[in-house]
Amino acid sequence: MTEKEKMLLGEIYFANDKQLSEERTRAKKLLHKLNVTEYLMNGRSRAILRELMPNSHKRLYIEPPFHCDYGYNIHSGENVYFNVNCVVLDTMKVTIGNNVFFAPGVHIYTATHPLNAIERRTVESSKPVSIGDDCWIGGNSVICPGVTIGAGCVIGAGSVVTKDIPENSLAVGNPAKVIRKLNVD
Repeated sequence: MTEKEKMLLGEIYFANDKQLSEERTRAKKLLHKLNVTEYLMNGRSRAILRELMPNSHKRLYIEPPFHCDYGYNIHSGENVYFNVNCVVLDTMKVTIGNNVFFAPGVHIYTATHPLNAIERRTVESSKPVSIGDDCWIGGNSVICPGVTIGAGCVIGAGSVVTKDIPENSLAVGNPAKVIRKLNVD
């Protein structure tokens, strides 16, 4: 089994594998074009997004700068907006529903590392992240590996989401806790 196959299955893998390193370099080159040379959302920048994130809806808007590891593991619905300085470490699938808004500085992590220091020197693993439809993720929030955020949620600015959040919830804090249910109307 290749290191990429292990990564996508959530198994322990060697991140500095040649194929994975080349794919991250490819993503960095596309991100440079998106963030620096083609920062306006025009036809060229849209073509870059389609190449970088082929599993995302065409109605995806990104305010540069933006960073991701691979891009192809980001699966977004339509009308998704990333404000400036967002980071998606997509070593595994990140699923984003429709009508999801990310405020500035939101970070989504799928990569995780062993607690054992010796193992951590060479390997890592991944857990998927899922965000339902109609969510708003507040500025400088962090969504940790393996988290599912249900539809209709609001995550308060500066929150660190370490556990699943049920749909139609307002969650805030570090670690993020549900402080109330939201009206569905």
